[in-house]
Amino acid sequence: MSEILVAYFSASGVTAGVAEKIASSLGADLFEIIPQQPYTKADLNWLNKNSRSTLEMKDRASRPAIASELGGMERYDTVFLGFPIWWYREPSIIDTFMETYNFDGVKIIPFCTSGGSRIGDSGKNLQALAPGANVLPGERISARASSAEIARWAESMLIS
Repeated sequence: MSEILVAYFSASGVTAGVAEKIASSLGADLFEIIPQQPYTKADLNWLNKNSRSTLEMKDRASRPAIASELGGMERYDTVFLGFPIWWYREPSIIDTFMETYNFDGVKIIPFCTSGGSRIGDSGKNLQALAPGANVLPGERISARASSAEIARWAESMLIS
C-alpha cells in the first residue's frame, strides 16, 4: 500500500481548505508548510514593490525558512503539493520545501489556488528542484470546488 502526503503552504487559508479536502478524501497525511517568519498582511501586499513577498519572488534564489521539519518523508511515494500562485508560479517557500527533502522516485502532484491565474510553469520548476521525482503538470483548484469534485480529481491523479 502506498503512503500519501498532502503538503501545503497557505497564506490566506484558501489552499489549506483544498488541502484538507484532498487529505480527507484519500486518507492521506497532512503537513502544513509554515514559514519560520510568518507573513503579515503588509508582507503579502503584491502591489507594494518592496513587500517581503514581492522581494522574495523577484529573487529566484530566495529560500524562506520553514518553521518545522516533516519526519519520515521517505515513507511517502506520492505527495500532493499545494500552494497559492504568486507572480505566476509557486511561492519561494515551496522551493525551500523541495530542496529540503529527497524526492527520488516520488510522484509529486502540484495543485494551486488562485483568483484566476493558472499553475503556469510550477510543475517544471518543481521538477528542476527534484530531478529524481515524477512531477506532474498540476492543476489550479477553485476555492469553490466541492469536496466531491476535489476527491474525484485527487483520485484521478493517483492513477495518472
